[in-house]
Order: sequence, then structure tokens, then C-alpha cells
Amino acid sequence: MPRIANINRKTKETDIELSLAIDGTGISQVDTGIGFFNHMLEGFSKHGFFDLTLSVNGDLEVDGHHTVEDTGIVLGNAIREAIGDKAGIRRYGSFMLPMDDALCLCAIDLCGRPYFVYDCVFPAERVGGLDTELVREFFYAVSYGAGMNLHIKMLHGENTHHMAEAMFKAFGKALDHAVSYDTRIEGVLSTKGAL
Repeated sequence: MPRIANINRKTKETDIELSLAIDGTGISQVDTGIGFFNHMLEGFSKHGFFDLTLSVNGDLEVDGHHTVEDTGIVLGNAIREAIGDKAGIRRYGSFMLPMDDALCLCAIDLCGRPYFVYDCVFPAERVGGLDTELVREFFYAVSYGAGMNLHIKMLHGENTHHMAEAMFKAFGKALDHAVSYDTRIEGVLSTKGAL
């Protein structure tokens, strides 16, 4: 069965259509209205080998908060839906990704219990059209939407662009590992027998 999710979510603040294929090749078509955010999601897709189609119409005349946070909610929901019952997947994934001056660690547990730990202070308040404080809001929303334990730690960084990009790419690589199959796993990888 292909692991695909298609989600539409409409509120007074955002109108989002998202399609996610877990077993993809890294093809993406992303339009959030925030150019740098598009670039980050394209990096997540490319380096995680996820096919992602995303269209967001948000209230950017207010600011980017609702657009970024709601995109995180929808992406998290899509991840949860696409991976299904989690039978045969590795469940855990981690990756340490360097990008010039930036070094980011990302670790994931697809346990069904949301928990989020974030350790990053960006040197600039904005990069392109994105408020950097919204990066945390995005990943928080993803972790709770997906029901995943997500840890992101910036080990080093001086350039805000590099730091954010390392974070999104590391997340893609860690998630790719967590959702991949291991033939040694029967059912789900849990002593409880359920995730």
C-alpha cells in the first residue's frame, strides 16, 4: 500500500491543501506565500525523499504566524496518516547535519506521544520573509500533529539562513530513517505491542 496522505484544512486564518507521499523521490511543489519558508520545506522534501505538494493561503497581512503554525499542524497530521499503523518501520530516526557554520542534531521517535524539545537561538529575527521565532512554532505543531517525540538542537551556528536550512534538512533525514522499513521488525517496534 502506498503511504500517502491528502489533507485539506480551512479556517478563518488559513486555507491549506497538502499531499504527502512518504515513499517518494523528493519532488516538491510548495507555495506558502513566504519564500524562505517554501525553500525550507523544499529542502525537507528533497533530503527526506518525500513527495510534497502544498498550497497555503494565509492571512499574511496580519503576519506569518498562522501560515507557518497551521502548515506545521497539517504536515504533522499528514505524517501521522501516511505512516498508518507503523508496522515494520524503524520508529526512531536521528541525523546530525552540517551546513557550513551550522551543525544541527535532530532525533525522532514515532511513538504516538507528542513531545518537543528545541534548543536554538537564531542570531537574526528574520531571514527572508520568515520570522525566525516561527521556526519553533512550526516544529512544535508538527510534533503534536504527528504524535512524535521530536528533539532539535543547534550545536553550532552563526548564519541564520544556514541554521534554519540545516534544521529542516536534518528533520527530513531523521524522519526518512524513522519511517523506513526494517525486515527484522514484526508488527510494531514496541514491547507493548502497540504504538
